[in-house]
Amino acid sequence: MDKKEARTILESMTEGESLLRHARTVELVMEAYAEKFGEDPEEWAITGMLHDADYEKYPEEHPNRIVALLKEKGEEKIAHAISAHYTKWNVSYDTTLDKALLACDELTGFVVACCQVRPEGVETLTAKSVKKKLKQASFAAKVERDEIAAGVEMLGVDMTEHITFIIEVLKRNKVELGI
Repeated sequence: MDKKEARTILESMTEGESLLRHARTVELVMEAYAEKFGEDPEEWAITGMLHDADYEKYPEEHPNRIVALLKEKGEEKIAHAISAHYTKWNVSYDTTLDKALLACDELTGFVVACCQVRPEGVETLTAKSVKKKLKQASFAAKVERDEIAAGVEMLGVDMTEHITFIIEVLKRNKVELGI
């Protein structure tokens, strides 16, 4: 599967601007991590792009619809990572891809939320300010902090460095993302 086919799948299941932007931000972060770890950037980008593809249209079946579709297309590795992007689903974390998606999903969304409350957006955002907001339970209250912590621990990265990495990826794409 290539990015064009993945984008077609995403757009067939997702219409909401917010969820499409989330898919794009996680796609960009995952692609950048693939490059950093010497992995396949397109595979990682597609994983980030499609991880919530079925959430809007089939919330009760998420992520089973997209996972089944990916398996039909022979994309077992991507399907497994997507099936594991929430620890409470009790799916094993077998690859760096699995762990990276968990580590990037919630935190990337949280960083975008931090950008949206700053007059300068992502431009002046720091890991320190993101970490401060993480401690504020009322800010982006639906973001599960325990999922962020579990992902960072599994991926074996330092929280500050991880947040900084995400911020830098988002900065490079701030115009497209509107942050």
